[in-house]
Amino acid sequence: MYIIVGLGNPTDKYAHTRHNVGFDTIDYIADKYGIAMDFMKHKAICGKGMIEGIKVILAKPMTYMNLSGESVRELIDYYKSDSEDELIIIYDDISLDVGKIRIKRKGSAGGHNGIKNIIQHLGSDVFNRIKVGVGNKPKEWDLVDFVLGRFSDEDRVEVDKSIEESCVAVADILREDVGYAMNNHN
Repeated sequence: MYIIVGLGNPTDKYAHTRHNVGFDTIDYIADKYGIAMDFMKHKAICGKGMIEGIKVILAKPMTYMNLSGESVRELIDYYKSDSEDELIIIYDDISLDVGKIRIKRKGSAGGHNGIKNIIQHLGSDVFNRIKVGVGNKPKEWDLVDFVLGRFSDEDRVEVDKSIEESCVAVADILREDVGYAMNNHN
């Protein structure tokens, strides 16, 4: 079973911030495929359904970003999924321009504490990732303030487009494989 996890922070305080584009993407995917996010399990709000004829679990960890690996590890163990092939993590990336996405199969955390914690809990840096660009922080900004800030109206339009593209990328990974998705979206 595929497990698709969007990273973010719980509570309304963080809703629709740069750091929560993973949550926003899971919400979009759930709406598009009619998957109710209706149960709390494995330290995450989850939904079970089908995408392109394939069974999936959608999850939004409620552990706060820096402890996302706790939830991901529980999900992988419970559903006996292969973290290298059946896990997709969707999260924000400050090194990508707003509106861009990048799909990767493995790599370092790149300074992202949620990914760092997932790598720690899985004991591996090999898992499918969809990085959603939120833009680079201005020099005068603190990084935490930037990622916990909200998008301008103009940037929100671009981010919404990248969320839609991320949904297509998820379907490409499920239907074909991560290499196919990388060729189509990177």
